[in-house]
Amino acid sequence: MKILVTMGRGGTGKTSFVALMTKYFIEIGEAPLLLVDTDPDQNLGEMVGADLREKNKKSVSELLVETFLEEGGTTVGVPPTQRIESKIWSFGMYEGENFDFIALGTKWVEGCYCLPNAALKGALEALTKNYKYVLVDSPAGLEHLNRRVTSKVDDIFDVIDPSKKSFDHVERAYRVANEVKIAFNNFYVVGGFRFPESLESHARNVLRFKFLGRIAYDKNVEKYVLEGEPLLNLPPDTPAYVSVKKIMKNAGYAK
Repeated sequence: MKILVTMGRGGTGKTSFVALMTKYFIEIGEAPLLLVDTDPDQNLGEMVGADLREKNKKSVSELLVETFLEEGGTTVGVPPTQRIESKIWSFGMYEGENFDFIALGTKWVEGCYCLPNAALKGALEALTKNYKYVLVDSPAGLEHLNRRVTSKVDDIFDVIDPSKKSFDHVERAYRVANEVKIAFNNFYVVGGFRFPESLESHARNVLRFKFLGRIAYDKNVEKYVLEGEPLLNLPPDTPAYVSVKKIMKNAGYAK
């Protein structure tokens, strides 16, 4: 089992990258997969055709609201992971043919995401051994690294756009991951769909991490996202998917 975490500033295309990565692993027969959406925007489910409500499932945050607020539970004296893990497995997991899916959801009460993250971390520790790959879609900021939903990662993919802030984000993300003691094997950089070909050589020269390539701009992806169509249904020769296949092969994921 390997855990792959994708991060990046908002709007770089990291969620579509995770969806196309999912399509690739399914294509080469590397299933079952576990997809984990820790981004409050909850876009990953739609991009892979995993509708929690359609399956009568709920996000981790929604399950915590039920447990601690609506059902009169308490956070005092009982670790939240012991109270909520079984609910996440039973009522929070979308089960598909090639992948299962869990979403952290939006903030459940005022304050931080500490309790939802602790609950998700506890559930993942018991679940991940059942899958070949766990793909985590992270929120845009870096604060999620401090909460360490996963403390041991195989590969981190930082998706960047053509801006100084995005290049700076790479260094900060790497530093924070080390400071909070997240163990990882590889830290990769990927150009998002707005990243021009002309900047590829610059990225390779300036960044001290391996630049795997860029995700090609693709009108088909725009159309599918706008219409709510899963990216898993994209034709195999569409530019974005072809580029992601090359990126994954450059990262060593090929058959």
